Amino acid sequence: MLHKLSDTIYYLSNQDDRERPTLGLVCGDRYSLIVDSGNSPQHAQDFLLEIEKLNVPPVKYVVITHAHWDHFLGMNDFEATVIVNSQTNEVIKEWQDMSYDDGSLQNYVTTNQMSDMCMKIIQTDMPNRDSFKLKAPDVIFDKTLTIDLGNKVCVIERINATHTNDSTIIYIPDEKVIFLGDCAYGTTSNSLFHYNQSQLLPMMKDIQKYDAEMFLLGHESICDLNEMNIYWEELTTASQAVKTSSLENALESFKVENKRDPNDNELFFIKAFVNDHIAQTL
Repeated sequence: MLHKLSDTIYYLSNQDDRERPTLGLVCGDRYSLIVDSGNSPQHAQDFLLEIEKLNVPPVKYVVITHAHWDHFLGMNDFEATVIVNSQTNEVIKEWQDMSYDDGSLQNYVTTNQMSDMCMKIIQTDMPNRDSFKLKAPDVIFDKTLTIDLGNKVCVIERINATHTNDSTIIYIPDEKVIFLGDCAYGTTSNSLFHYNQSQLLPMMKDIQKYDAEMFLLGHESICDLNEMNIYWEELTTASQAVKTSSLENALESFKVENKRDPNDNELFFIKAFVNDHIAQTL
């Protein structure tokens, strides 16, 4: 079911048990724009069926927030202009060259090109896999792009983020709504979950320059300004305590600087920033 954020913005909530991120719909007077295409053709079709229940202008654009499979593998099912940033496009090119039969999928999992969950989703939610080829995006931008849907402007910007370096955010000024995709999350590399510490403050600056009151995230669906400010505060407070790969030193530094023990969120972030130091040495 689509959730109505305003008269012109809707979203389909994330389903983490099915690796389905939040999908967005922004409607102008003439056209509509979709944020992320879903993790499979089935996810895309489920979204399109919900959109058909609404009286909204035709979907003209699909913006992909970053090059992780759960955000773009459904894009073939949209008869619309697919928009990606240039770095996202380079990763999608690799997926265009892939085959999706069972043998190929298993090989990608074995060689760590694909997660086991991704393979299972493809096998379940992608019909005609043996002949499937991911289409190429239609519009590739470098830094920023502005689209007018008809009295509804969408500002699209690529930013470096703690999740990926190819993150795209979408801001709707008159609604004070911003779609963040997964950019505010951490990532996993070398089997370590970590937040890219060097990207934290630049990413926050890129996001906070927009006058946003509602935030759509890839795997939490929606946060208001107060919730996001708490999130940023906990992240920055945790980051400030981490100077090395020593968790013990980070915890001691946190206690000295804040005169208290970290809460559960801050402890999680501290461990992730410590992991980032470790990841840099691997």
